[in-house]
Amino acid sequence: MSEEVSRNINIKEPRWDQGTFTGRAKHFFMVTDPRNVLLSSETLEEARVTVENYRAGIVKPGLTEDELWRAKYIYDSAFHPDTGEKMFVIGRMSAQVPMNMSITGCMLTFYRTTPAVVFWQWVNQSFNAVVNYTNRSGDAPITVNQLGAAYVSATTGAVVTALGLKSLATRLPPIISRFVPFAAVAAANCINIPFMRQRELKYGIPVTDENGNRLGESPNAARQAIVQVVVSRIGMAMPAMAIPPVIMNALEKRAFMKRFPILNAPVQVGLVGLCLVFATPLCCALFPQKRYQ
Repeated sequence: MSEEVSRNINIKEPRWDQGTFTGRAKHFFMVTDPRNVLLSSETLEEARVTVENYRAGIVKPGLTEDELWRAKYIYDSAFHPDTGEKMFVIGRMSAQVPMNMSITGCMLTFYRTTPAVVFWQWVNQSFNAVVNYTNRSGDAPITVNQLGAAYVSATTGAVVTALGLKSLATRLPPIISRFVPFAAVAAANCINIPFMRQRELKYGIPVTDENGNRLGESPNAARQAIVQVVVSRIGMAMPAMAIPPVIMNALEKRAFMKRFPILNAPVQVGLVGLCLVFATPLCCALFPQKRYQ
C-alpha cells in the first residue's frame, strides 16, 4: 500500500534534475506527451484542483507522490504557468507533435507546385503564431503588434526562401527539392523567434540567484537564450524534415507506392510523427532552462 505524499515537495520545479540532459529529457517527454491533448475537461480540472490545493497546503487523503507528479504534469500541459488560465488546445506543448506531424507531413508531400508551397508555409507560420500567443510570457507579454510583425515577417521569409530554393532545385537532383521545406522552416525560425522576443533583446531577461532572488535584467543572457531557442527549434525540425524525404524518395520508386499513390501523404505524416515524438522532447532538452554562473 502506497504511503501518502510528503508535504515538502516543490512542484513548481520539474521532477527530475534539470542540470543533466537525461533529467531534462525525462521532463520534456512528460511535457510534450501528445496523449495529454485527449484528456477530458474533468481530468484537467481534477489535476488543477489537486495542484492548487497542494500548493495551499491541502493534501487529498490517499494522494501518492506519483499521483501528485502526474497531476502536476497534466496541469502544466493545459494551464498557463503565469495566468493559470486554460490554454487554447492547439497552442499547448502536448499538441506540438500531432499538429507538427500533420503540417510538416503535408509540407513534405505537397512541395511540387508554387500554390502548395505558399499555402503550407502560411499554415505552418499561422500555427507558430498561435503557439507563440498561447505561450506568451506574463513577465514580458507579447503585444498584438509584435505578434503581427513576427507573423508577417516569418511567413514572408519562409515563402521567399521556399520559392527561391524551389526555383534553384529544378536544376538539381529531384531529392534536393524535398529538402526545400526544411530550409524554409529554418529561415522562418531565424526571423520569427528574435522578432517575437525583441523586447527581451532590448531590455534583457530576468537574472536571479540560486534562491530565486531577482538581481536585474541582462540583454546578453537574452541573446544567448534566443540563440539556443533557434538552435533547438531547427534541431527539432531536422529529423522530421530530413529523414522522411530520403525514405519516401526510395519508397516512391517501389511498385506498391506507384500503384497506391494515395498512401503518400499518410505514410509521410506517419514518418514525420515518429521522428517528432523523440525529436521534440530531446531538442527541448538540449539546453537547461535555468543557468547558474
